Amino acid sequence: MRPMVRYHRCISFCLYLVGFIWFVLSLKKKYYMRQFSLFAWTHVTLIIIVTQSYLLIQNMFEGLIWFIAPVSMIVCNDVMAYIFGFFFGKTPLIQLSPKKTWEGFIGGGISTVIFGAFISQVLCQYKMFVCPIDLEEPGAFQCEPSPLFQPTDYELPSALATVCRLFHLKTAVTIYPFVLHSLSFSLFSSIIGPFGGFFASGFKRAFKIKDFGDIIPGHGGIMDRFDCQILMASFVSVYYHSFIRAPNQQKILQQIYLMKPEVQLQIFNSLRDFLQERGHLPMILTPD
Repeated sequence: MRPMVRYHRCISFCLYLVGFIWFVLSLKKKYYMRQFSLFAWTHVTLIIIVTQSYLLIQNMFEGLIWFIAPVSMIVCNDVMAYIFGFFFGKTPLIQLSPKKTWEGFIGGGISTVIFGAFISQVLCQYKMFVCPIDLEEPGAFQCEPSPLFQPTDYELPSALATVCRLFHLKTAVTIYPFVLHSLSFSLFSSIIGPFGGFFASGFKRAFKIKDFGDIIPGHGGIMDRFDCQILMASFVSVYYHSFIRAPNQQKILQQIYLMKPEVQLQIFNSLRDFLQERGHLPMILTPD
């Protein structure tokens, strides 16, 4: 199984080349336009579905919390938007989905922000959700949580702190830093996420179909439930790699262990000189 994991990119590319060559050999006169149209549609589908699914799986390997929290936020927004729209909905939101209302959109958004902060606070307390998944390590869910998943004290804004002092309340709150990042996910799932559903609605209307499938009674197919999840997975991946991701010490060490001894020694000397120049290492370690 490990060779499959290690060389999966090469294996996938080779399989793609097999399909590409097979396609070229299957070209027939008078059917060129039809065949290349299907070829283009296949690649568009792969870009929209497979690429997003890859990002979704990649998020899971950074820690299950990067998968569970965003997915649950989308589900919460979908459910609460329906409830608020059912009981209070009066103002139509968009023509593509006549049943969507502004009341449901706003109510679902507020509920998602509250739920997102709550579920993030709960998940951060368990290592099995915050530890990165490494198939080559036996203890996948045993790690030292990063500062992102450790309780941190935050001072309240001055105006709010003044009010708290009047009532003899604490002027600082202790929360996990991830909870603050979860606000970005909640806002995205509430404001931008629904447009994934609107896109799917427009696509189905273009082909005059009600649902993508019928595997789930009353709800359609898998894609009918995951139309917003695809967009959310892309955002989480971009957000993580842009603002959060830091070098993995364990992976860096593993790469150094695989190098030749002379290269390892060169890295050691460079690192030693670097630390000595900044006063983090005694000069006594310098060789004569």
